[in-house]
Amino acid sequence: MMMPRSSVPDLSQAATRPGSILVIDDEEIMREILETLLTREGYEVRLAASAAEGLEHARSVPFDAAIVDMMMPGMDGISALDELKKIDDDLPVLMITAFASVENAIAAMKRGAYDYITKPFKNDEVLVVLRNALAQRRLVAENRALKQNLQARANRFGAIIGRSSRMRQVFDLIIQAAPSRTTILINGESGTGKELVARALHQNSSRADRAFITVNSGNLPPDLLESNLFGHVKGAFTGAVYPKKGLFELADKGTIFFDEIGNIPLETQAKLLRVIQEREFMRLGGVETIKVDVRIIAATNVDLQRMMEEGKFREDLYYRLHVITVQLPALRERKDDIPLLVQHFLEKYGEENNKTHLDLTADALDLLQEYDWPGNVRELENVIERAVVLSTGARIDADLVPDHVRSSKRFQMPQFVVPPEGISLKEVITDFEKRLIESTLEAAGGVQKRAAELLHIKATTLNEMIKRYDIRPRRKRGTLASRPGADLPDVEDIDEGDEVGAINRD
Repeated sequence: MMMPRSSVPDLSQAATRPGSILVIDDEEIMREILETLLTREGYEVRLAASAAEGLEHARSVPFDAAIVDMMMPGMDGISALDELKKIDDDLPVLMITAFASVENAIAAMKRGAYDYITKPFKNDEVLVVLRNALAQRRLVAENRALKQNLQARANRFGAIIGRSSRMRQVFDLIIQAAPSRTTILINGESGTGKELVARALHQNSSRADRAFITVNSGNLPPDLLESNLFGHVKGAFTGAVYPKKGLFELADKGTIFFDEIGNIPLETQAKLLRVIQEREFMRLGGVETIKVDVRIIAATNVDLQRMMEEGKFREDLYYRLHVITVQLPALRERKDDIPLLVQHFLEKYGEENNKTHLDLTADALDLLQEYDWPGNVRELENVIERAVVLSTGARIDADLVPDHVRSSKRFQMPQFVVPPEGISLKEVITDFEKRLIESTLEAAGGVQKRAAELLHIKATTLNEMIKRYDIRPRRKRGTLASRPGADLPDVEDIDEGDEVGAINRD
């Protein structure tokens, strides 16, 4: 019988108790060794001499982890693993195996085992693996609790995921501003979820059962954009064979969302201002005034005030939009939300790809939290989708994190000690630049274009610096190093995929 979710151990108290461990092994000496080792560390230990006995314990008492021998008479370890996962799919199971059976242990990991330990084992090895397993279980439990809290608020905030203080401020503002008719401006970098916030504002308003219409501003020429927004009468322009309702009419009593409103042409901005002020407009080519009750939400990833000062955005429209502003933080400003977002995307794309119970290793999660995410949540989602598609087991390790994320760990500045006689600043900077370029080229696999992206400089600039410092490519497996004394080619002569070490071939 499957253990109900409510009986899964409460890991919120894990800091005050090491945990309860189920040991299943048919060898009495192994059970005694593990019991002594784990009890000494403060763990509560339950022993079972067979898989059947162990499963009986697991159905009656929740455990934090299990240690299972691979080779046992009757039901073997892999079959026991399958049954334990049916009882508690989050239970970390450590397999004990003889060295000759490592292949079987790896197969068990693909079926959900956390890790394996080979006989004879070292006590410290068992304790380290067990501590890591319990830490990961605790993280999964915390994420599940947080997700349940978010799901309870799903009707209010839709697909917006976050628990950081910055996101709580956004949630509070949504609740406060949603019921009004006031125009709202959402500021945020590309990929931060501006449309999700707009939908949450609509969903929490009295207009929730009416239309929510998105306008992709600036993707169309002014005439066509205005035709889409306001509609047109028959004969208004060549091809206007029939009259057409615009998006404002279709959004009556609902919400219209202008994505990237800074792209709207100036002539269209004047007409949009009239709709906000007068709640009326005319179709293209028409003379009849049409009244509408539409709530306007706009979003931008540019500085509208600067555009206004440069004459690219109407001042009166800016102040009409700038009544209530929702400032969305970039993902690098709310890294506490990354584990929760990762869990959400793992479940989303795991379900789409028929892969369940996926999780990230600690090393992979560390890499994701080190990275600054210039593409924000959208970029993180793409990285997780890629990892899910390419994964062959339940655990996604660091090798499935893209190269540009893995190689972006913050560079640690070296510590300099200035000698009593002083030091040449120019020489230090020159040496530092040269070593930094060499290190970045190595991280980029020798591809100059990618190295330039990592250094946030132009590829032509990097090429000139490589020549100036006489940086020679390091010989790599599968490539030919440049001949001594040969000049590196100009960057425009290098194909995008070329490795530095693969240039100047014979």
